[in-house]
Amino acid sequence: MRLRALLDTDALGLTLLGGEDELDRAVRGVMTTDLRDPSRYLSGGELVLTGLAWRRDAADSEPFVRLLVQAGVAALAAGEAELSAVPDDLIEACARHRLPLFAVHESVAFATITEHVVRQVSGERAGDLAAVVDRHRRMMTSGPAGGGPDVVLDLLGSDLDLRAWVLSPAGRLVAGPKVAGPALPADVCAALTAEHLSATRTGRRAPHRVLLSGATYSLFPVRTGAPQADGEVRETVLSDWFLAVEADAGDWPEERLDLVHGVTQLIAVERDRRDAARTVRRRLAQEVLELVQSSAPPAEIAARLRVAAPVLLPGLGAAPHWQVVVAGVDWQDSGIHPGRAAQTLLEEILVDPLSTGAEPSDRVAVAHTGEEAVALVPLPAVSAEHDGSETGIVADTLLESVRDPLSAGLGDDGRVTLGVSAPVHSAEGLRGALEEARHARRVAAARPGRVCAAGHQELASHVLLLPFVPDDVRRAFTARLLDPLREYDSRHRAELIPTLEAFLDCDGSWTRCAARLHLHVNTLRYRVGRIEQLTGRDLARLEDKLDFFLALRMS
Repeated sequence: MRLRALLDTDALGLTLLGGEDELDRAVRGVMTTDLRDPSRYLSGGELVLTGLAWRRDAADSEPFVRLLVQAGVAALAAGEAELSAVPDDLIEACARHRLPLFAVHESVAFATITEHVVRQVSGERAGDLAAVVDRHRRMMTSGPAGGGPDVVLDLLGSDLDLRAWVLSPAGRLVAGPKVAGPALPADVCAALTAEHLSATRTGRRAPHRVLLSGATYSLFPVRTGAPQADGEVRETVLSDWFLAVEADAGDWPEERLDLVHGVTQLIAVERDRRDAARTVRRRLAQEVLELVQSSAPPAEIAARLRVAAPVLLPGLGAAPHWQVVVAGVDWQDSGIHPGRAAQTLLEEILVDPLSTGAEPSDRVAVAHTGEEAVALVPLPAVSAEHDGSETGIVADTLLESVRDPLSAGLGDDGRVTLGVSAPVHSAEGLRGALEEARHARRVAAARPGRVCAAGHQELASHVLLLPFVPDDVRRAFTARLLDPLREYDSRHRAELIPTLEAFLDCDGSWTRCAARLHLHVNTLRYRVGRIEQLTGRDLARLEDKLDFFLALRMS
C-alpha cells in the first residue's frame, strides 16, 4: 500500500506534517517503538509509530530521524497524546532527511493503525494470508466469540501448511492450532522459550532457528511496544510473547517472512487487549498495597478486598482467603524498571497457578513498587471444620516449569527472586503476609541460582529469631500456629492452649504434664494429637517444640 492511502483513511486520524512529495512510497509493514535506536528491529519499508517517549530534548530528534532513514523506513507517525503536539525540532529533522511525517490524533490508538496497515499490506502481498487477516479483524471487533489467537494459528496451518504456537516468556502455551495435530509438549515449550530468551537477550536477529527432537523451529518475537530507552531489550525480554513455527525460516523468501511478521503484529494486538483486561486487577492490587503500606485500618482494607474478590473470582459467593507473592528482578548495570518488569513476569507465572483445568485464566492482581512486584492471589475459603492444613501456592513448585527458561533469559548478570506468604483469612493478616513474603524473598535471594523462591515455611524456625524482623511478621507467625488452637478452644472449650503451655513447660513429659493438669495420660495424648492435627506440627520434633515455644512467648 502507499502512504497516500493512509492519509486518505479518515478513521486513522493522520495529519501530514511534511513530505508531501514522498506520499507514493510503499508501506511494507508497521512498527511501534519508543527506543532511541530502533534500527535493529527495522528491515525497511515500515511505517514507524512512536509516542515520543525517547525524546528528552530537541537534540534527540536529529539522530533518531537519521537512524530511521538509514534503516529505509517509509514514514514516521508521531502520537500527540504525550506532548499535545509534535515538536518543531522533529518536523525540521524529518524535512531535512525527506522523511514523511504524520501526526496521530490522541483519540486514535496505535493498535488501530497497526491493524489497518497489516490488513492492507498482507492482503496486497499474498492472498493466502488474506483469510487470516480478515478473520482476525472480525475477532477483534466481535470480542471473545471471535476465537482469539488460536483462530489465526489454525488458518496459518490450513492456508500455509505451517504449524505455529504462541508462547509466553514463562514457557506457558498461550495459543496453538486446534485442528493441526497434538499440542506442543511442556518440555518442548520450555526448551523453545529458553532458546528464544537467550537469543533475544544477546541481541541475535530474529527469526531464531533451533533444532529440537528432530524438528526445526523458527522463533519470531511478538512485540506490543518498545522497551524504555535505557533498558532496551532487558526491559521486555521477560515479558514479550513469541511465535514458534515448526519450519526452517532460513530459506524462506522475503514475502513469506513478511507474512509471518504480519501475523506476529496481529497477535500483538491481541496481547494488548489482554493487557488492557488486566488494568482493573492491577488498579485494585495497587489500591490494596497502598492501604496496607500506609497502615490503614483493617476495615478499610477489608472493604477494598470485598471489591476485589468478585473481580478475581466471579461467582465465588464468599470472601476468599488471600496469599501474597512478592517478586523482584535484579539486573546488574541495567536501566530497566525492576518493579514493572517483575509485575509483567509475575502475571505470566501466576496465570491461575491453582487451576486444574486445561484453559488458564487470570485471577491474580499484581501491583508494583519501584523495586518489586506484589501479587494478591485469592484462594477458595475453606470450611470452618478444616484440619488445619493449608492450601495455596507452594514456592518450590511455583518455579518448577519456568526455572530453566527464565535462567536462559537472565544470563549471567540477572536474577529473579520470589517470596510466598502463608494464606491469610482476613484483612488484619494481610500486612503481616506482605512482610512475610518480602522476608521469604530475602531468603531466596541468599541462595545460589538465577531463579529462586522461598515460602513462609522457611521463615518459621530461624528468620524469626533475628532481631530485625518486623512485628507484623512475628504476629503472622504466631497467628498461623496458635489461631487454629484458639478457634478450636472457643468452639469446643478444649483448653488446647493451656495444655500446650503445660506440655512444653514439662519438657514433653507425659506423666508430669498429666499430673500438673490433673488429667489421665490418655486424655493428654488425645489433646496433643488434636494440637498436631490442627497445626500440622509434630510435638515430638525439637524444631516444632521450639516454634510453639516462640509463638506462645510472642503472643
